[in-house]
Amino acid sequence: MFFTVFCIKGSCRNNEQKAWGVADSISKVITEPTFRDKVYNIADFGAVANGKSLCTTAINTAIDQCSREGGGRVLITHGVFLTGAIHLKSNVELHIDSSAVLKFSTDPNDYLPVVRTRWEGDDCYNYSPLIYADGQVNIAVTGNGTLDGQASTEDWWPWKGGAGNGWIKGTPSQLDRNCRPQLKKYNDMQVPVEKRQLGKGFYLRPQFISFINCKNIKLEGFTVKKSPFWVLHPLMSENVVIRNVTANSEGPNNDGCDPESCKNVLIENCTFNTGDDCIALKSGRDYDGRRANAPIENVIIRNCFMRKGHGGVSMGSEISGGCRNIFIENCQMSSPELDRAILIKTNNSRGGITDGVYVRNVVVGEVKDAILSINCSYHISTEGEGKFVPQIKNVYLRNITSSKSTFAIWLDGIKGEQCVDNINLENCTFTGVKQTNQIKNTGKVTLKNVLINGEIQNSIEH
Repeated sequence: MFFTVFCIKGSCRNNEQKAWGVADSISKVITEPTFRDKVYNIADFGAVANGKSLCTTAINTAIDQCSREGGGRVLITHGVFLTGAIHLKSNVELHIDSSAVLKFSTDPNDYLPVVRTRWEGDDCYNYSPLIYADGQVNIAVTGNGTLDGQASTEDWWPWKGGAGNGWIKGTPSQLDRNCRPQLKKYNDMQVPVEKRQLGKGFYLRPQFISFINCKNIKLEGFTVKKSPFWVLHPLMSENVVIRNVTANSEGPNNDGCDPESCKNVLIENCTFNTGDDCIALKSGRDYDGRRANAPIENVIIRNCFMRKGHGGVSMGSEISGGCRNIFIENCQMSSPELDRAILIKTNNSRGGITDGVYVRNVVVGEVKDAILSINCSYHISTEGEGKFVPQIKNVYLRNITSSKSTFAIWLDGIKGEQCVDNINLENCTFTGVKQTNQIKNTGKVTLKNVLINGEIQNSIEH
């Protein structure tokens, strides 16, 4: 992929001002896909809108013909259509009409053969995502219709294993095959990805929409619900626009949007009500992330609404390839089931450099934990100590308000390592805060015109 590099230099305040100019430059270089004015109605290829007849072949045949003939729109028209895995091809817009529902089978066999992907940051071959593309250019999923993954406690979600989510002792789950330890072993030993064949019998749930190694992507307008796993997952891709999408999926690990190792990403006017992070920016786990050396960078998130979730906007935890030039503005976040507003999470096994996070004009109603949380020991108790010390630096929050939280600021670096540095909050007002700030093992943390429960806190803490 071709990556444009934006450099930000100068004093702290100048850095922040220049950074938002860089955000404008990023938005201008993002290339949205365009399509030939030709419609391919899936009904003409044999799709039946009864919600019972499997339309996978009809939909994919329409996509193949559309791409082969130069592209255009593949139309999911009025009615309810049942399908298995859909594979998008270059120059194809999959359009779900406002009166259409695209329902996805809960039979795992409808997502075979396995395809190349990443599963929580580990490279592997697994069940096909419900909508998938690999190495394609100019692709889109649009329209005001509904994508229904039909996942529930009776099919996909129990595969997580453990308490809850419908899992019952004696039924299969990813725990049966020790999938997470197996993936870590593959990663640590750098087993060739082609030999990491999972899928049937491994119980790793597929993502809903995932595009890998693609360029010029648009996801716009639709509502997506009941995902087996992560909802939107652009991976190793460039020029990604996600606009006016509603993600309403509260299952286990149901992150709303996980751009991973992508460049030039715009997420705007979206609503997230999810079972995990609303938006999580990622760049691979451990050696897989470091080997690819593809950061998540040049990301603009604006005018979004975050409800239930682990974090409103999170960076990590699989962020070994790095994270830079992240811009978040004019968002609203509030729910008694939203844990944190801005969260950066990693550990010294995952490492990675997070450099340049800029947040402004965000209104937080209620979160359970903290407005800003940085955790450099995330899951360290289960993964063990490593030798890849993460770095988190140049984080700026300006004009942030909140009404209820346990903490305003919760920062924890690594003892003896200055891995968290140059954290800045200015012109912020936090009310309804239950406990004092927790700031440990950090470098410079600057508070300017920060009001917490009515008390001004103009301090610099180390």
